[in-house]
Amino acid sequence: MSDLQADVVVIGAGPGGYSAAFRAADLGKKVILIDRSATLGGVCLNVGCIPSKALLHVAKVISEAAETPGVRFGTPELDLPALRDWKNSVVAKLTKGLTTLAKQRKVTVLNGQAQFASPNSVRVEMADGTTTVSFEHGIIAAGSSVTRIPGFPYDDPRLMDSTGALALDDVPCKLLVIGGGIIGLEMATVYQAFGSQVTVVEWMDQLIPGADADLVKPLATRLAKQKVRVLLKTKVTRLESLSNGLRATFEGPEAPEAAAYDRVLVAVGRRPNGLAINAEAAGVKVDDRGFIPVDGQMRTNVPHIFAIGDISGEPMLAHKASHEGKLAAEVVAGHKVSFQARTIPSVAYTDPEISWAGVTENAAKKQGLDIEKAIFPWAACGRAITIGRDEGLTKLIIDKKTRRIIGAGIVGAGAGELIAEVVVAMELDAEVGDLALAIHPHPTLSETIALAAEIAEGSITDIYLPKK
Repeated sequence: MSDLQADVVVIGAGPGGYSAAFRAADLGKKVILIDRSATLGGVCLNVGCIPSKALLHVAKVISEAAETPGVRFGTPELDLPALRDWKNSVVAKLTKGLTTLAKQRKVTVLNGQAQFASPNSVRVEMADGTTTVSFEHGIIAAGSSVTRIPGFPYDDPRLMDSTGALALDDVPCKLLVIGGGIIGLEMATVYQAFGSQVTVVEWMDQLIPGADADLVKPLATRLAKQKVRVLLKTKVTRLESLSNGLRATFEGPEAPEAAAYDRVLVAVGRRPNGLAINAEAAGVKVDDRGFIPVDGQMRTNVPHIFAIGDISGEPMLAHKASHEGKLAAEVVAGHKVSFQARTIPSVAYTDPEISWAGVTENAAKKQGLDIEKAIFPWAACGRAITIGRDEGLTKLIIDKKTRRIIGAGIVGAGAGELIAEVVVAMELDAEVGDLALAIHPHPTLSETIALAAEIAEGSITDIYLPKK
């Protein structure tokens, strides 16, 4: 017996979950959407993508004001309560919008922790008791959680994860960021602009290890100018709670002496929540790391149960989850569709921003691909020079034989916006000549994509290239 029944039950109301629920409802299905949070949007909207971008916007305003030639501003004064209120209002506006969309589509929303009870039912632990929901199709969109480092004093409030960092309780004098990936560097960007003395520790030999080194170099150079200390090939082996801060002990070829920090942010990745939903009761296979294997239609090993987003595998990105959620809903509705995206772009909203899509140069070399790369330096871009941000570059990766674009990387102001053009080009199977012949507006940052293509075609006039 069950308390509620639905055609489709969606576990998790993040970007993938609510996209799946709304699409299924639009296709005529009776949908129940379950999330442990009181608001829709998941980690991304509530304590991730959106609030971090709000704070990064403020950090950018501060940095640009300090660097604008010929204009002098007074020293910025942070009103933390007002800043927190504004950030929270941004989140509230979007979560309210999702609540309205759910009501318009007659999607039933349950706030509670969902666990499978059988292949066709889930138990939802809610504030006012337990509710059992039966379903014909299930879509697991339970997301991921922050990875913790064993042995650290997590009962000390000065030790933060990304959620704690975004709460913005204060601006520490000295901040240690453990993890030189996207999340750690975005928070380092925010707190540096707000006045913290920031140290970043990364175990690998470069920041953002998944990106090509030439894309990361301008960011590393800027961080050094901003006096952000970066320790590569270094890890924190011990963290002690002291009255004057958290004392970190380091290990590595150039590890510094142990030091105390006012706050420490741990940003060493996320782990999928596959082991937290009692998936075995439904017969759903979960691997040792918590990922749920799926096929091209997002089906698990149980044909009527699907998995999307972080829980279905890398990359753990909101836009991937949204795409997969809509696809799963369409499969449930009987559409003959499958996951065929040629590329999933990645963006680091640091300063400068870094974005990449398709095959990276590093991956191409490892795979032994016969490629050609074309790099246009922003030092020759009029628009980049006029905004005082000429440290960037635009890179295209081209298949030598077919001349098709198979990858791209951009570093510079607005790189996250610019990468979309190349994503569309790759989805349309474009050749590099197509981009070179497409007339771009001048002066813009977007024309660096066309100019990189012209380099590949040998028709560039904005810079001089000796004849081969």
